[in-house]
Amino acid sequence: MKNIHIIGVGLMGGSLAKDLKILYPSCYITGVDSNENHIKEALSLGFIDAEGAIKNFANSSLVILAIPVDSAILLLPKVLDVVEDDTLVVDFGSTKSGICKAVESHKNRRNYLAVHPITGTEFSGPKAAINNLYKDKTNIICEVEKTAFKLQERALELFKKLEMRIRYMDAVSHDKHIAYVSHLSHISSFMLGKTVIEKEKNERDIFDMAGSGFESTVRLAKSSPDMWTPIFKQNKENVLCTLSEYITNLQYFKGLLENDDFETIYAEMKQTNRIKKILKGIS
Repeated sequence: MKNIHIIGVGLMGGSLAKDLKILYPSCYITGVDSNENHIKEALSLGFIDAEGAIKNFANSSLVILAIPVDSAILLLPKVLDVVEDDTLVVDFGSTKSGICKAVESHKNRRNYLAVHPITGTEFSGPKAAINNLYKDKTNIICEVEKTAFKLQERALELFKKLEMRIRYMDAVSHDKHIAYVSHLSHISSFMLGKTVIEKEKNERDIFDMAGSGFESTVRLAKSSPDMWTPIFKQNKENVLCTLSEYITNLQYFKGLLENDDFETIYAEMKQTNRIKKILKGIS
């Protein structure tokens, strides 16, 4: 791959650019970002070669959209408007139904591959970009049959070089399942952080008592609201469903405590311990 354009030069786009510089030493990478400071940082860090523009995307091997999902839905059709037959366009968004629907009738739909790399950190911006962010991570590919075969092959070659694991899924199933394993955990973390911050107003020493368990549980609360608010908006129905189930379980646990039913509490926690085996099996 030679001419590569990355829209969004933060953690996801920047990390990919750093790896691409190693995998394809002769490639020329341009960056597009709504934040001009991000472009300046990406240039100074050396993982893009120049600032790009959508109007120049026609003669390119690869275009990556690594931006919030609401912005990607608006921008993807404009990108597809200008690309040529040999350009692969990929988005990294955490929801897939909305964006796939937005371009289902586009004349260049076959240039587009919908993917979701299950990776990231709680940090954002170009300075958060790291090498090997995608190594050994699962990459969900949706509606692969709607992408031109030669472009599928190019994408799979790239994902193989990044050492990613591939899974195929329809967009509706993706959004339903990701609400449980990703979106709900972020809500839990944000709301735990909110609860503790509000309590800390009256009890200044509460953070002195916080251990590694609290730190790991609340880690996701440091994630960017610019990215996560659009995700919750795009996947609202699935998130509401999972959130209702979670609240029901919290109320159930509260009821057990109120009734001093510690035998059932023990049994419930023991049963849930099997999550260790499940997670070990997919790690």
